[in-house]
Amino acid sequence: MDHVTIYIILAGALGLFMAWGIGANDVANAMGTSIGAKALTIKQAVIIAAIFEFAGAFLAGGQVTSTIRKGIIDNASIADSPELLIYGMLASLMAAGTWLLIASRAGWPVSTTHTIVGAIVGFAIVGIGTEAVHWNKVGSIVMSWVVSPVLSGALAFFLFRSVQRLILNADNPLAMAKRYVPIYIFLTGFMIALVTLFKGLKHIGLEFSTSQNYIIAVIIGLIVTGIGMLYISRLKFDPSDDKDFHFANVEKIFSVLMVVTACAIAFAHGSNDVANAVGPMAAVISIANDGVVNQQSAMPVWVLLIGGVGIVLGLAMYGKKVIATIGSKITELTPSRGFACQLAASTTVVIASGTGLPISTTHTLVGAVLGVGLARGIGALNLSVVGTIFMSWMITLPAGALLSIFFFFFFKGVFS
Repeated sequence: MDHVTIYIILAGALGLFMAWGIGANDVANAMGTSIGAKALTIKQAVIIAAIFEFAGAFLAGGQVTSTIRKGIIDNASIADSPELLIYGMLASLMAAGTWLLIASRAGWPVSTTHTIVGAIVGFAIVGIGTEAVHWNKVGSIVMSWVVSPVLSGALAFFLFRSVQRLILNADNPLAMAKRYVPIYIFLTGFMIALVTLFKGLKHIGLEFSTSQNYIIAVIIGLIVTGIGMLYISRLKFDPSDDKDFHFANVEKIFSVLMVVTACAIAFAHGSNDVANAVGPMAAVISIANDGVVNQQSAMPVWVLLIGGVGIVLGLAMYGKKVIATIGSKITELTPSRGFACQLAASTTVVIASGTGLPISTTHTLVGAVLGVGLARGIGALNLSVVGTIFMSWMITLPAGALLSIFFFFFFKGVFS
């Protein structure tokens, strides 16, 4: 078997491993809020994720991806020795997959984006030289550690405060929920449509002007609202349910909303984060086939398929621990609280993709959960869990880099 075939088989296997890690860690935290709020069971969440993550990854995950993820390495520096990039990308996939496995096992919600960025930086420093790394890019990624959780935390705080003021603290919470939840459903549909239009569809050749994007997003928002109102009109409310928990019937209405936000977040996440697995994979395949380093390379359909399948398998097989961390260990979630988290997180993703800030879905979601907890008072947060999560974020980039350096020398030793 020649080297080209071996590289392609290895890229496929390691890309699947990395996508599996994204499913076990990242998708688990996208679904964790819905499960923690008891709006969805684990089984329902896996089914929703399977459909919407896969659709996002496959439909909007990128026909053409920059070969080198996020422009972290300078191409010119390795034009003469493309095989170094092959070893480096294989090492990056192996390193990122390994770190995600370790983190998922411990129940830490870490960033897959930062893991793969750390891995690529690690191999670039030892394999090519520090000057090959675009440090300003790495700097902006480090900035996003602070920006994304703070922004989504603030949004979630004010969103949940609005739910408290308009609905939960009203004289007749149920009547107010029926009046205001459709507005929240519209906001969710509108925001997610915008995420997808701005972030996803460029890859499949659909590009609209900014004004067209907003018009389409409004129409989708109205359609989603109509479907949501139809579901709410079919709900059965029993006043006796409110005896144990004052807002039991109100939360039923919010459960409908959470299912909408769960589908939305899964789609947005699939279209965005599958690139962390398939970008390096596509790079290896294109260099192995052509023998040259291209900045742009066409994305074979089977590569996106591997990414989509890997994500779904990871969630189903190993997502439970991270789901528990996000869903119940940081703060106690109900459907109204979980909805505020998801809408704040997806809004932050829209703002970030509009401004080109590289952010982490994970940091955004954890920030939102913290914001909702703070809206109920600092005592509602489990600060030791929060501390552990922050620590796992700090070590993600260096962990990815160190593992990648180790695997880079391993692959270099085996193949050259």
